[in-house]
Amino acid sequence: VQLVESGGGLVQSGGSLRLSCEVSGFTPGGYDIGWFRRQAPGKDRVGVSCIRTSDGRTYSRNSMKGRFTMSYDNAKKTTYLQMNSLEPEDTAVYYCGEIHCDRSYVSDPYYLGPFGSWGQGTQVTVSS
Repeated sequence: VQLVESGGGLVQSGGSLRLSCEVSGFTPGGYDIGWFRRQAPGKDRVGVSCIRTSDGRTYSRNSMKGRFTMSYDNAKKTTYLQMNSLEPEDTAVYYCGEIHCDRSYVSDPYYLGPFGSWGQGTQVTVSS
């Protein structure tokens, strides 16, 4: 499975970005697909949002609900993370990857696994 993120950049507080992640070779039934972020090198990954492939249900972290929206275009094999009302605290490297999607993914402080493949990440920087 290969995942390639794009769409990151520098934006002012209150601005928006849409991240994209092209997914190839993914077979539903094993892992799900999720976005997570890492706010500093060596820090654990924080689950942002995910889609459960068995039924299409999405979960989003409470602190991001209403601001971040994840979607998946099956025809394009691409997942998107629309981020609005960005805050400096959202500055991080954002990744998409194969994860296990359930409520704990977006409620636990960090996601420690299981992991399948993940992309190289895309940097999001929000200036105040």
